[in-house]
Amino acid sequence: MQHILGYKCTLCGVELPYTERMTCPHCGEKGILDIVFDYNYIKNHTLSREGLAQCRDNSMWRYKALMPLEDRDFSPFLRVGWTPLYPSNRLGAMLGLKALYIKDDGLNPTASLKDRASGVAVAKALELGYDTIACSSTGNAASSLAGNAARMGVKTVIFVPGRAPEGKVAQLMIFGAKVVSVQGDYKATFDLSKAAIEKYGWYNRNAGINPILTEGKKTVALEIAEQLHWEPTDWVACSVGDGCTIGGVYNGFHDLYKLRFIDKIPKILGVQSQGCCPFVDAAREGRDLLPAQENTLADSIAVGVPRNPKKALRAVSASGGAWVAVSDEDILQTMGLLGRTEGVFGEPAGVTATAGVKAALEGGIIRPGETVTTISTGSGLKDVKNALKAAGRPTPCAPTLEALDKSGIL
Repeated sequence: MQHILGYKCTLCGVELPYTERMTCPHCGEKGILDIVFDYNYIKNHTLSREGLAQCRDNSMWRYKALMPLEDRDFSPFLRVGWTPLYPSNRLGAMLGLKALYIKDDGLNPTASLKDRASGVAVAKALELGYDTIACSSTGNAASSLAGNAARMGVKTVIFVPGRAPEGKVAQLMIFGAKVVSVQGDYKATFDLSKAAIEKYGWYNRNAGINPILTEGKKTVALEIAEQLHWEPTDWVACSVGDGCTIGGVYNGFHDLYKLRFIDKIPKILGVQSQGCCPFVDAAREGRDLLPAQENTLADSIAVGVPRNPKKALRAVSASGGAWVAVSDEDILQTMGLLGRTEGVFGEPAGVTATAGVKAALEGGIIRPGETVTTISTGSGLKDVKNALKAAGRPTPCAPTLEALDKSGIL
């Protein structure tokens, strides 16, 4: 692939040729790899702002020149990406921001940002000749893999913790995945998937291990920049679990900066739940990450042992950003607030970034008058149980106008 120079280990810095590998041979599982692109080749041969302006492929595949894949016809795949970027009508002004944009990635085919990584994983598995893909997931990565793989006729084996919401499990079953409900936390789920993948030789879609998946997730940043006419906001806020999504967000802006498509990399705000915030705790205490409890209703980011810490930490430090944590109560309140003010229905992890923006404003991290993009990573229909906690139940009423008047709802 002429547009790729090779790999670079995020731990030891060794440079490696681009072959089928997952981690650094010297550092083992912790040696997560970066894919090193040849920006001069890409800029001179395959990608330009003018070319994108003429492109009619309204999906993430418009950026295939920045993906670690062989060129092919992607039209048979699910249409992932090019989700709306809404300028806030009311919430930004309520918060005192100069401008607020909401990237609604809950409108992807299986209703989460994870479709971006899974689409690339399926393409790479087909490219390498695999017929089965496997992963562990708290829910969204699993359902996105199952849906994208089903579309292309690839089998899937999915490992989820027993606490995974029913809406996500239902998606898995409908898409025909073989689903293993692990009676343990996410770490136990990941460990079992890792052992099974090694034993049976399936393609590994675990985002914390497989370096190509970050390159799918980065397309959300490429879209944000293009949809803002190559002038990104001062801040971009992202919820954080394993660290792969926020790592991808930084990679996307870094690519565009290297290609001179944008003049600056926005500051990245990493947001976690207080019930599971190993990154925030490490940043606050100036130490390495330690395992954390997974005690939050935001199941999609309930990852006590993140598998991609280097890329996540780099995203915040290299961009001059910050880390914040918010309570589950704040998350539930923000589900209702974002729905009422902007018509965006996000799951708990999906609105955590927006809750983090409020916290960052209150803490003086983001200043009034700055501009912010917040990424809503998943649809609220993924977790109806918590949506009803946030919104409440409907008012019962007999079928008469008199009863309606007495109900107090009007």
